Amino acid sequence: MNAMTWLTEEEQTTWRAFLHATTLLEDHLDRQLQRDAGMPHMYYALLSTLSEAPGRKMRMTELAEQAKITRSRLSHAVSRLEGNGWVRRENCPTDRRGQVCVLTDAGHTELVRIAPGHVAAVRAAIFDRLTAEQSRRLGEISRLVAEGLHQPDGADVPWLR
Repeated sequence: MNAMTWLTEEEQTTWRAFLHATTLLEDHLDRQLQRDAGMPHMYYALLSTLSEAPGRKMRMTELAEQAKITRSRLSHAVSRLEGNGWVRRENCPTDRRGQVCVLTDAGHTELVRIAPGHVAAVRAAIFDRLTAEQSRRLGEISRLVAEGLHQPDGADVPWLR
């Protein structure tokens, strides 16, 4: 049996501060997008991800993996976004069972409309509070943590197995 290595007092303080900050940030950004665009932060992230994909389209399984959500949750979100005319589903040309999610012109227009307010909220919540050096370190630390958590071949995404 392995001996438990508990967090030090300083690590515990850092961990709790990190959790508190990330919870507040997600809530802040969600409220901003609900107020300005009537959508949750996750929907904005999906539209944004699609806008950066080649041809503004992506396989549903890949979109779920990038968004770190289940396929059923993605399907529900895409249905809501389809209802607004912002995305559409197409059959995958290389896999008859697969589907592709496509950002429509209307969805791109909506994303362009709401992006400035979202960027301003992110800037005010994070970057306006940090020095350039702190911002660089935050990016470095975030990448390091993400790399440590990322598993190859979708192993960190159990619903894709």
